[in-house]
Amino acid sequence: MANPLLTPSTASATQRTTSRHRVALPARLTWKDPGGAVRFASVVTRDLSDGGAFVECPAGAPLPLFRLVHLQLESGAAGAAHPLAAERVLAAVWRVERADKGAGAQGYALRFLLDPARTAASTAPAFAVPDMATAC
Repeated sequence: MANPLLTPSTASATQRTTSRHRVALPARLTWKDPGGAVRFASVVTRDLSDGGAFVECPAGAPLPLFRLVHLQLESGAAGAAHPLAAERVLAAVWRVERADKGAGAQGYALRFLLDPARTAASTAPAFAVPDMATAC
C-alpha cells in the first residue's frame, strides 16, 4: 500500500472551492531572485480561477516552490475588463512541473495571495469572465 504522505494528491473538480476557466493568454511573471535582482519571464496562462492560475513558461525560468511572484496579463490580451489586465496579483508558486520535456518549458501552479477584506467584499468570482473561457 502506498504511503499517502508520499504520493502527490490531485484535487478533483468536486473538491475545488472555485471553478477554473481554461484560457491561453500571454502574461508576465516578475520576481526577485535570491540576490535581490528583479527577474521576469513571459508566460502563457492555461487556466484561471479566483484562487490561482496555472502558467507555462517556454523559457523554463528556474522558480522554486513557494517563491513569491507577481502575475499580470499582457496589455490587450484580455481586454480592460479583466482584473489581471489592470494590476499585478501577488502569488506563490504552489507546484512546479515539466510542461514539455523536449523544449525545456516549465509549468507553474500559482496560488493568489489575496487580501481577505477584498475577497469578502466581492460576491461574483473576479476571474469568471464569460468571454475569457473561449479566448485563445
